[in-house]
Amino acid sequence: MTLAMTPLRSAGQAVLTGTVTDTSGAPIFGAEITVEGSPANTRTDEHGNFRLTDIPMGETSVTVRRLGFAFFKVGVQVSQPSGAQLTVRMTPVAASLPPVVVRADHMNYMGRLAGYYGRLEKKSAGYFITREQIDRERPSTMGQLLQRVPGIRASRGRAGITGVRMRGRTCWPLVWIDGMPMPAGEVDLDSFVPSSIQGIELYLGSTTAPVSYTYDRDLSSCGTILIWSRGPDTDPVNAASSASDDLEALVARLAVYTAEKVDRQTRLDTTQVLSLTFPPPLFASRTPGLVIAQFVVDTLGRVEHGTVGIVSSTAPLFTDAVRVALATATFVPALKDGHPVRQLVQQPFEFAIGRQPAER
Repeated sequence: MTLAMTPLRSAGQAVLTGTVTDTSGAPIFGAEITVEGSPANTRTDEHGNFRLTDIPMGETSVTVRRLGFAFFKVGVQVSQPSGAQLTVRMTPVAASLPPVVVRADHMNYMGRLAGYYGRLEKKSAGYFITREQIDRERPSTMGQLLQRVPGIRASRGRAGITGVRMRGRTCWPLVWIDGMPMPAGEVDLDSFVPSSIQGIELYLGSTTAPVSYTYDRDLSSCGTILIWSRGPDTDPVNAASSASDDLEALVARLAVYTAEKVDRQTRLDTTQVLSLTFPPPLFASRTPGLVIAQFVVDTLGRVEHGTVGIVSSTAPLFTDAVRVALATATFVPALKDGHPVRQLVQQPFEFAIGRQPAER
């Protein structure tokens, strides 16, 4: 734990900011931060960061709670004209199982986005904007998003239409929506909500676009934009809900056990197939990842409904894949005094790209 000073918002008010990680340095999502003597409270975001305002001046105590980790409390001195910055490393109390590694060195893309994913993986021509970039930057409009692309100029033209011009051209590019051309006139790109888009391909020349998306030489001479939307095939329904609020009480009553309370810890049943796959859009963009899930394994070796929580994740699509897999995963249950019992565990899932390194 380290402390540092940060400027106040205004006189009489301090700002407390910080980061919460586990002992390995992985950010912890959803840790609850409270300050003694203040109604202010918050939870850490997906990067483990938090920010609290209106913190009272002077010496106070900060409490950090997260199910599956040891309770953390520290004294903090908040004095004018500075607030405080806090870095917390929490110690797990839930058993951390050996990581499940999902490794992929190739992918056979299927469905309506197969061509897009294949071109994204090769990146032989064009400029690509991925879902991960859109979610990270959170642009309010398409014009704002496209303005950052080299060789692209976005501007609002006649009738309030937001269009783009490719480098060295004064005419509008041909826009395709989910494989359908829009050749009738200039498309108002701000009519599309960025958060509804799975990916964008931009081809600046008349000959660089894929052959199947060359509608007409004249219409394609000003460039081509392919827009792919999100849908049921890109946003699977989570198979498990977030962890219930009463799980901590169950652990306290020993209705659910932690690692030190059992005679034999639970473990993944390796004789059963785990239905976990690398998300195609993340493989296409060559994005590895890590998810740390926390859940209760019941006496039958199943993940108990309503107990799955995500401690840390590098991308929402990895989280979705893990949640879907846990819905049918099979474990060997924990034992206490010779009887199967429910156990709270943490399970890391690593998503790696490339072949397994050869052993020396």
